[in-house]
Amino acid sequence: MTRRGASGPYPVAKRALDIAAASFALVLFLPLFLAIALLIKIDSPGPVFFRQIRVGKDGKPFRFFKFRSMIRDAERHKAALRDRNEAEAPLFKIRDDPRVTAVGRILRKTSLDELPQMINVLRGEMSLVGPRPHLPEEVARYGEAYRGRLSVPPGITCLWQATERRSTHFHAWVESDLEYVRTRSFALDLKILWRTVLIVFSLREAS
Repeated sequence: MTRRGASGPYPVAKRALDIAAASFALVLFLPLFLAIALLIKIDSPGPVFFRQIRVGKDGKPFRFFKFRSMIRDAERHKAALRDRNEAEAPLFKIRDDPRVTAVGRILRKTSLDELPQMINVLRGEMSLVGPRPHLPEEVARYGEAYRGRLSVPPGITCLWQATERRSTHFHAWVESDLEYVRTRSFALDLKILWRTVLIVFSLREAS
């Protein structure tokens, strides 16, 4: 696979945008962070943040952050819901997932549950734009042809989310990521960010 954008000014500009935007967002939305944390604690018992191991650039695992939108120990109930999965394996998605809390439904609808990933961006584990970080068991299903999506940092938003946000087809998602890796540029990143903003404000739930 051609590593377009792997050198030159693009990586420097991309990282500068990541740091500037993540720093600004964390400062600007600090009161919102605190309000969301309080609502989560009032709504259901459990931690404020959902932490999970995801696979990053070059296959390196990292701890991924989101605001918790499900009941505590939601992963333990996943096996019992396997027959209700509406996505192509190995993805798991239920439109009306019974594990999602009342506050969680609002966070997901507005994509506010994704805000803590700005911490991952500042730490250099993620970027604003890039393939969404998959679980280790999902990465294990890639096959050699799909390994190229691990050649770039994962992102908070991606080409797939900016175009096929409700798609539940795993292979279509990964192919979209590979297209991004082949064609990535600063202009494309800005275009994806803009489309994502439009989708978020239209209140279409992220995947």
